[in-house]
Amino acid sequence: MPRDRAMMRQFELVERVKSYDSGADEDALNRAYVYAMKLHGSQKRESGDPYFSHPIEVAGILTDLKLDDKSIITALLHDLVEDTETSLEDIEKLFGKEIARLVDGVTKLTRLELQSEHTQHAENFRKLVLAMSEDIRVLLVKLADRLHNMQTLHYIKSPERRRRIARETMDIYAPLAERIGMHRFKDELQDLAFAELNPDGRASIQARLEFLKGRGDELPPLIIDQLRRGLANDGVDAWVSGRMKSSHSIWNKMQHKNIAFEQLADIMAFRVVVGDIGECYQALGSLHSQYPVVPGRFKDYLSTPKPNGYQSLHTGLIGPERQRIEVQIRTREMHDVAEFGVAAHWKYKHGDMKVDGRQYRWLRELLDILEHASNPEEFLEHTKLEMFQDQVFCFSPKGDLIALPRGATAVDFAYAVHSEVGDTCVGAKVNGRIMPLRGELQNGDQVEILTSKAQTPSPDWEKFVVTGKAKARIRRFVHMKERDQYSELGRNMLQKAFREEGYDLTEKALDGALKKFRADNTSDLCASVGQGIHTAREVLVAVFPGVKDAEKPRRMWPFGRTRPAAGKNKQPGVPIKGLIPGMAVHFAHCCHPLPGERIVGIVTTGKGVTVHTIDCETLATFQDAPERWIDVAWEVGDGTEPHTGRLKIVIANEPGSLGDLSTIIGKNEGNISNLKIANRSIDFFEMLVDVEVQDVKHLTNIIAALRAAPVIISVERARG
Repeated sequence: MPRDRAMMRQFELVERVKSYDSGADEDALNRAYVYAMKLHGSQKRESGDPYFSHPIEVAGILTDLKLDDKSIITALLHDLVEDTETSLEDIEKLFGKEIARLVDGVTKLTRLELQSEHTQHAENFRKLVLAMSEDIRVLLVKLADRLHNMQTLHYIKSPERRRRIARETMDIYAPLAERIGMHRFKDELQDLAFAELNPDGRASIQARLEFLKGRGDELPPLIIDQLRRGLANDGVDAWVSGRMKSSHSIWNKMQHKNIAFEQLADIMAFRVVVGDIGECYQALGSLHSQYPVVPGRFKDYLSTPKPNGYQSLHTGLIGPERQRIEVQIRTREMHDVAEFGVAAHWKYKHGDMKVDGRQYRWLRELLDILEHASNPEEFLEHTKLEMFQDQVFCFSPKGDLIALPRGATAVDFAYAVHSEVGDTCVGAKVNGRIMPLRGELQNGDQVEILTSKAQTPSPDWEKFVVTGKAKARIRRFVHMKERDQYSELGRNMLQKAFREEGYDLTEKALDGALKKFRADNTSDLCASVGQGIHTAREVLVAVFPGVKDAEKPRRMWPFGRTRPAAGKNKQPGVPIKGLIPGMAVHFAHCCHPLPGERIVGIVTTGKGVTVHTIDCETLATFQDAPERWIDVAWEVGDGTEPHTGRLKIVIANEPGSLGDLSTIIGKNEGNISNLKIANRSIDFFEMLVDVEVQDVKHLTNIIAALRAAPVIISVERARG
């Protein structure tokens, strides 16, 4: 992108802008050019060139992006307030409020008089975020300004200053360019900074690239020609090109994958540009039918674009001449966006040149951090974490590299390895240590997934996984399992209702009711009953119209009393054994029912049944909805799966008391799953302790053991 040394003349700049924007304000462009040249006067850059050459170059870079005339004028004027006697009021008077605001947004980034260089660096970035959140053109002008400064960095005599500017470019401006999709800017900024920060590394990569060019000059054109002809044979009219990756990009890939230069397979990327999205997939099918596909190298950014708007199909092939290549397939508009990011959108928006930066999620998050950061340094540190660590790179025990979004967990890693590994994972070793499945992974972690054929995805996993693949797989399993659970629960409810009236539940009997309830099969009908969409009584009446249509009067069981007898037709409660908690059946957190206790169910439409103890105070809220009550029961022999009992404990505040508490519970084969200190005083702790037990008798034994301990002041079941 570097321009010729000859400074662009006034009429050339105006012609450039008019070539893509016929409605540009020619008079304002001419006045801005003359005004800036006059005020910069005899000022010189460190290269010895007239200072005015810099704003001209910045404006020229922006014409390559086909930006609006106001952006070009801002580029011409952006250094005046800082380096001359001109004020913002002068600029507003001559060029209007909008240009004055844009110039101010660019100018105030470097005009701060702060004590330390580090603080100035942080404060400048804070100001940049504020300015570009109002109008993204401020960032575009600033990026063009930084790009030209990097192109002339070698003229600066101080090595320390050159390195500081290069580091700031690498840390701040190149990632910002990537964030708004300007990959060409990002590549050049990174490469120029790389040349200053690691000249030996860049020279080494450049030498190898030059060697490859000399050895295989004829290969890229040959590959391009064969790809184009192969696509044309399948009826795809495509423009095909190839471009060598930047030195910094190659260096980064070698570092991240820990591989040698010779092992890189995609030093040159080939672009296939077609007419529309349908042709993108047609071109993909054509290439896949002609050449072997490299497994694991296909990515579809058409259906799921990157956050910066990038769209393409990526695929790896053993292509023409048996070369392993990467091919990117996109439309012309997508290609422009891939090269120039947000700037390219204006070309397709009929001159709507203002883009509100708040549309970008990452920018909104930066503004949120900005609002709560106590100082500029803290803001800079937080935003580096927010902006520049979108991915974490983890390794399998075999050394395979797996890239995951930031915040990914071991479950995300397991699904990234393979869907079946994710479905059956029971634990994870991270860097050799057993870690929780929900723990976030860090860059460089080695992750080993432990699996069991008896394991199935847990509904709780969806709460902490971050990858789309994991979420989709878990949701699908939960949805299928939920339907089975609702169907089983509904069948149990129907069986009880039928038996109370002296009938047997049969498939033939249910078949007759399918049409009325618009169910495809008996399993769907049972599921609708389990979900609470229909009642068992409604189905019973539909099958046997002779049964009274009215609900039998519900017995409202007084709290704390024994349930009254139900007569000779009384049937056992609906069994809930085997139903997975959290799907068709939920255990109420207000009373934590346990096997062995008398229980009652409350049906909620679309959610299934929530099980309460018969003396739970929450049941009073359902007194006016008798149709929602259902008689449920534990099956004989239940207690194989742990259930949670909640205890309210007052314990002496003295050394070792918590240890005694956990020891007593452990010796009685209980397991503390959660502990919350509700109140603490000089003498006592008041706490709520969740204990996994087999049944109510098991919990009663633990309570008795705790009451016998000297450090325990009191212990009782927690209610409400």
